[in-house]
Amino acid sequence: MPGGPVVTPPDRPQLDAVDKAIIEELQHDGRKPYTQLAPLVGLSEAAVRQRVQRLTDTGVIQIVAVADPRVLGFSRQAMIGVRVSGDTRLVADAVAALTEVEYVVLTAGAFDLLVEVVVEDDEHLLALLNDSIRSIEGVRDTETFLYLRIHKETYQWGTR
Repeated sequence: MPGGPVVTPPDRPQLDAVDKAIIEELQHDGRKPYTQLAPLVGLSEAAVRQRVQRLTDTGVIQIVAVADPRVLGFSRQAMIGVRVSGDTRLVADAVAALTEVEYVVLTAGAFDLLVEVVVEDDEHLLALLNDSIRSIEGVRDTETFLYLRIHKETYQWGTR
C-alpha cells in the first residue's frame, strides 16, 4: 500500500456496533432515557448507562443542547476567510476569544483561518469585522461568505 499501512493510535477508543447504535440514538435525542435506549441496542439499562458514561469519560461524545440561532434572534451567519502574517496560532487564539465566533479552523490553502460567526444582523457583522477581527495584530485581510441558507448540517460521523 502506498505510504505504508494505516496505523490506529493505541489510545483511540475502539467502538463496537452497540457503541455506534447508542451514539446514533443519542444524536437523534440526547435526552432519551436509558430505559428506552436499552431495548433499542440490546442491552440492560445498567449496561447502557455504563457505556454512555465510558463514551463520555473518554471524550468520544458529549451531550449538549444545540440552540437554533435564528430562533434566538441571530439572523446572520457567515464564514470568514482570514489571511495572516506571522504566527497563525496567535491570531487564531485572539479570534477564538471573540464571543460571536463559533469555531476557528487553521487551514492550508487560500486562507490561513476559517472562522464561523453568528451575529444579530449585518450591522453587528460589520462591527465585528472592522472593530474586532481586522484590528487583531497579524490579520492581513479577510473575505466574508454570508450564509443564505444552511442546506445540510449534521453530526453523524460518530456512527460511520
